[in-house]
Amino acid sequence: MRLLRAIVFFLIILPAASLRAQDTRMNADSAQPVMAGSILKINLPLIIGDIFLSGNTKTKNFIVSREMPFSKGDRIMEGDLEKKLMLARQQLINTALFVDVTVSVASQKGNVIFINVEMKERWYLFPLPYFRLIDRNFNQWWVDQKRSLNRVNYGIKFIQNNVSGRNDNIDVWLITGYTQQVTLRYHLPFFDKKLKSGFNIGIIYATQKELNYGTGHNKQLFFKQEDIVKKALRFDITYSFRPGVQQRHFFRVSYNNEQVADTVLKINPQYYPDNRSQVTYIDFGYQFKYYSVDYISYPSKGFLFEGNLYKRGLDKTSNLWRASVRAVYSIPLTATSFLHLEGLAMVKSPFNNYFFNQRLFGYNYFQMRGLEYNVVDGVLGGSLKTTLHKQIASFVIKNPFPSKTHDKIPFRIFLKAYGDLGYGYTQTPNITNTLNNTLLRTWGFGMDIISIYDFVFKIEYSFNQLGRDGLYLQSRNDF
Repeated sequence: MRLLRAIVFFLIILPAASLRAQDTRMNADSAQPVMAGSILKINLPLIIGDIFLSGNTKTKNFIVSREMPFSKGDRIMEGDLEKKLMLARQQLINTALFVDVTVSVASQKGNVIFINVEMKERWYLFPLPYFRLIDRNFNQWWVDQKRSLNRVNYGIKFIQNNVSGRNDNIDVWLITGYTQQVTLRYHLPFFDKKLKSGFNIGIIYATQKELNYGTGHNKQLFFKQEDIVKKALRFDITYSFRPGVQQRHFFRVSYNNEQVADTVLKINPQYYPDNRSQVTYIDFGYQFKYYSVDYISYPSKGFLFEGNLYKRGLDKTSNLWRASVRAVYSIPLTATSFLHLEGLAMVKSPFNNYFFNQRLFGYNYFQMRGLEYNVVDGVLGGSLKTTLHKQIASFVIKNPFPSKTHDKIPFRIFLKAYGDLGYGYTQTPNITNTLNNTLLRTWGFGMDIISIYDFVFKIEYSFNQLGRDGLYLQSRNDF
């Protein structure tokens, strides 16, 4: 009897226990534990058999392939396929070549898949009438300048994008009005076989009869006369290097010649160094950009970064070093809401009070919502912006004009609430400029309307630390 029990133990009980222990180890070692009654799903490698492109009538195939995160013959794990398809669409949209892109699996044979990329190209030729306010924003023109048409630039703006199908652009601007300006520019993103190197070259000549010569009471001060008050000539060339889809490096050198009327120096002797009415200098710039977002013009997910290093002049007269950084981080909260964080910082050297070294808040992307009527001079500054976005509508309307590529026009509408903090430092503050060397605080709420061609229209109601509030209209992208 004991012998029989031993035989049963070794033949039945011990193998069953060993099998249970083996199952336990398999469950512990697997990424997703196998539950009772479930079927183990294996993450198999897929091979891309081919990629079919359609709709890129003008854009070269190699320009499209340059943006794809995969190529023919690549292996992709089955669990990563959907993310790769979404990334391919995202990167093609961010080229600004297409109004819509669809990337999908056309067919599958065993573990070999075939990819379809369907594109709708933008219009690339824009011979447009040019009409633009010269003031920093719409509210400043509407309120401070009393809607004066004398503060408007108008003319013809000829833009030919994607000239040769390589995402290259030609710009010709013939502008008159407040500023008389002629601009010629050509940009070619890739000229080498590896599609990593490009260049941008341009020349600008401009004259104007009104000039911002200083600041007072936190606002720009202007001088105007019948004769030309300022002339400027600029020639620049930029070499660009793009080692990957998300990184960009730019190296720029330019020649500049600026001249102001003698009457300007009577008002502000510190406009240029050494009481000069004319300066000629060469400047150098390096810029690094990193994009990892769903949509560059209005990122709702991902990270953007821009770093700049600028050197003006080769002598003490025009000498200036400037470094700046800008970062945007968008964090999805739900399927229809996200948190937008933006940080800005800038420092200049030497710390002097020449006016053409002083511009800080209120210019270009260095803005604070709620201070649209104000500027803050300085040589050192930074800002932190926080915005909560909630999408309330998303719809498509039919184009009333017949078009094969633009038959539908999409719209998205977001509500938002925001708060900004900032600080601008100057060594020689003007006693009337109360926003220098103090913590800046603004907040508000608004609505953003997003559509094709990177169209972003902002309606904002903002408050600031000066106790003022107002409605502000903006038409600019977040990056």
